[in-house]
Amino acid sequence: MLTKEQLEKYVDALWWGLTTARTKPYKKGDVILVRYEVDALPLAEVVFKRLIDEGMNPVPRLSLTPSMEKCFYGSGNDDQVTFVAPGDEELMKGLNGLIVLLAPSSLTHLADVDPSRIGKSAVAKKYLRDLMEVREQEGELGWTLCSYPTAAMAESAGLTLEEFTAQIVKACYLDDESPAESWKGVFDKATEVKDWLNGLGIESYRIVSEGMDLTVKHGDMRQWIGVSGHNIPSFELFISPDWRGTSGVFYADQPSFRSGNYVEGVKLTFVDGVVTEISAKEGEEFVKKQLAMDPGASRLGEFSLTDRRFSRIDKFMANTLYDENYGGEFGNSHVAVGASYADTYAGDQTKLDEKLKEELGYNSSALHWDLVNTLDKTVYATLKDGSEVIIYAGGEFKY
Repeated sequence: MLTKEQLEKYVDALWWGLTTARTKPYKKGDVILVRYEVDALPLAEVVFKRLIDEGMNPVPRLSLTPSMEKCFYGSGNDDQVTFVAPGDEELMKGLNGLIVLLAPSSLTHLADVDPSRIGKSAVAKKYLRDLMEVREQEGELGWTLCSYPTAAMAESAGLTLEEFTAQIVKACYLDDESPAESWKGVFDKATEVKDWLNGLGIESYRIVSEGMDLTVKHGDMRQWIGVSGHNIPSFELFISPDWRGTSGVFYADQPSFRSGNYVEGVKLTFVDGVVTEISAKEGEEFVKKQLAMDPGASRLGEFSLTDRRFSRIDKFMANTLYDENYGGEFGNSHVAVGASYADTYAGDQTKLDEKLKEELGYNSSALHWDLVNTLDKTVYATLKDGSEVIIYAGGEFKY
C-alpha cells in the first residue's frame, strides 16, 4: 500500500502530467473526468480533493469490476454490449481533462469470453474516443493515467505486493522530494532526443533483433513525441508511422495481459502494411480475434523506443503502462496495432481531419494494443538522402 505522503506525491505527479499534456492552460470550472477501479479508491479520493482545490469540476466514474465485466461481455446481448449511456456523448464534447487510475483486481477473468464481444463494444463506443481526440487536437483536453498497486498485478508479475509497490514508487519518483520537478527533468532530457530524431530527415526504420526484422515507414508530416504527461510513468519516445509502409516480422518476447486475457510470444508478419500471419505461444486465438476487430486493427498505429538510461523500470509488471516503458538491460521497442496518435502530426493539429489522416497513412481503429520487445536490438534509419545511420543499439539512442 502507498503511504499518505506517497499518495500526495502521486497526485502532484498526475497534476504535472495533466497540465503538461494539454496545450492550453486549465481554468477554474473545467470538467475533469476521473475514471478509477475500485482498488484505486485511496488514490481517487486524494485526486478528487486536489481537483476541488484547483477549482476544477471533477466527475468521478467507477469502472466495472471483474465480475461485472464477465457478466457484461459474457451474458449481455448485442444491444447491451453496444449501448452508450445517455449523457456520455455530451460529457465527451465538453470534457477538459481525463485522469485514469488503473487498479485491476483480476487480469484473466475474461479468458472464457468470446473476444469478439469485447471488440463489438469497443467499436460501438469508438466515436466517443474520436470526440476526445478532436478536443485534444484543439487544445481543449488533456489526459493522464497511472496504476495503483494491486495483489492481482503483483502476482501476475511474479512479485510480492511490496516489491510491486516499490517499483511504482521508484518509477514515478514518489521517493523524491518533488516528483513534478523530477518529471520536468525527464521531460527536458527527452526533448533533446526528440529534437535530434526530428532533425534527421528519416524516411524509414529497420528494427533487427532475434526473431524480428521489421521495416517501418516514418511518414510525411510526422514528429517523435513522448514524455508528454499522458502517462505516469512514461519514458518512451514514439511516432505514429505511415501504416502502409510496414513490412517484415515483429516479435513480442514480453507477455501481455489484455481484456482479461493472457498472451505470450506474439509474432506478427506484415505485408504491404497489413498483418498477414499471426502466431503466439499462448493466446493465439485471442490475438487473431482482436486483430479482426475492424480493418485498422491489423495495421500499425505506433512505433516506440525506450532508452534504458531514462527508464527506472527494470521488472516485468504485467501492466502495459509499465511494460511499454521497460528499461532493463536493453531498453525496449514496442509497436501498437490499431489506432494512431494524432499528436504525432508535425503540422497544425486542428487541420488533421479524417481526410488528411487517410492521405498521410494515419491508422484508425477501435483497437490500440501495445506489444513489447525487450531483446537486444539495432534500429537503422534510412534518411531522405538515401544514407543509413544507427539511431538505437544496446538499449540506447545514439545521439
